[in-house]
Amino acid sequence: MWKWISDAYLYWDAIRRTEEASDAGVTQLSGYIFSSTEPGIVRNHYIEKIVPVYRAATEQELQICPGDWKYGSYFRTILTECRLFQPWATRKFLNGGGQIVTEKVDNLRDLAGRNFDIIVNCTGMGAKKLCADHKLVPIRGQVIKVKAPWVKMAFYADYDTYIIPGFQGVTLGGCRNFDSYNSQPCKHDSAAIRERCEALLPSLKGSPVIREAVGLRPHRDPVRVELEFLETETGRLKVVHNYGHGGYGVTTAPGTAIYATQLVRDALKSNSKL
Repeated sequence: MWKWISDAYLYWDAIRRTEEASDAGVTQLSGYIFSSTEPGIVRNHYIEKIVPVYRAATEQELQICPGDWKYGSYFRTILTECRLFQPWATRKFLNGGGQIVTEKVDNLRDLAGRNFDIIVNCTGMGAKKLCADHKLVPIRGQVIKVKAPWVKMAFYADYDTYIIPGFQGVTLGGCRNFDSYNSQPCKHDSAAIRERCEALLPSLKGSPVIREAVGLRPHRDPVRVELEFLETETGRLKVVHNYGHGGYGVTTAPGTAIYATQLVRDALKSNSKL
């Protein structure tokens, strides 16, 4: 996991340093994590040795936001706005000669006998049915995007509370509903999110809502990034799986993509009989 996150950070940071950073939705972001209950909540052992700054908050910094904060950390990291990055990456792919074909696939073996050297499976929650993978479960998340241009730093706190300024508004969150397939916004979650975020940063009170969004994080333990050989009537089908990142999708995706790419190269060079 650490290698994937490290490679991902270097990937995002390389984009951040280019003239295309704003088009790609990638920028540098600083923020605080506060907790009134557990010191472990303000630590992230995966990223604190990777990002340029990750340190304990001072006593003065613990007073920045209302609340009885006993523990805190200050960090500097990278923000990626996926609504900007995905169209940008798609354009890069198409300009590089890639093609997008839309087709419904119910079973990977249905792709056997086609003109494919290898299949890379990045279907997220779709892999639960496509691969009959019962280890894959959704973790539902809900956020509110509000207009609050004065917010320039990120704030995280207890109970999965977070405030993250981005290119297209400020994101307020959140929740983690294990094994929930509800893809519609819940008014009770919305009310709880606003209450917690406005308590953390009172200036958010009355900020207009841009939109609400719900996502199902494809969680799998462990994340599946591996080569598989599927036996079919027309021969052996090579498949590289890359899914199950859960809430660490943006944090790890470039790193797992690099690893999956190496698996593809190895599989195409190898005559392995696994």
